[in-house]
Amino acid sequence: MYHMKYRQLSKEQFESLHKDFASFLATQSIDIKEWNTIKAENMPLAEKQLDVFSDMVWDDVLNKTNYIEHFSKTTLNLFKCEENEIHRIAIEISWDINLLEQKGFEWLMQNPLDNSVSIYKGSKPYNNNKRNSELFDLIEKGGAISKGEIFDYFNQLIS
Repeated sequence: MYHMKYRQLSKEQFESLHKDFASFLATQSIDIKEWNTIKAENMPLAEKQLDVFSDMVWDDVLNKTNYIEHFSKTTLNLFKCEENEIHRIAIEISWDINLLEQKGFEWLMQNPLDNSVSIYKGSKPYNNNKRNSELFDLIEKGGAISKGEIFDYFNQLIS
């Protein structure tokens, strides 16, 4: 029995990756006609193929992920994801601002050293060398993969 590492891709994600999925099925020696038969007659096998493909896609995405950011109304968590450890910059604002709106975010970028802004920095190794699992968990909790510009900006500011 196959045990998934992440979660199955959404219908929209599968649709956008249909060519990749067709290639994946081809590596399993399954053509479109056979796939349609499997879907109709052997749903557990079809689900397993979807699960295996989903894990492959997630691993590919997570292997290439170097930065994740998570915004909430008054906090911003920035992560730099290296091979063996993850670095975090946590920013907290002590007044009622909304970083989820452009105006609030722009205020933070223009006033990063304001007295109402607290910035914390830390690093830790991944638990049991499970880098991709930890990154996946951050994404599932609302984190977004980024290019790291905000992380680098605050890292230079506090170094």
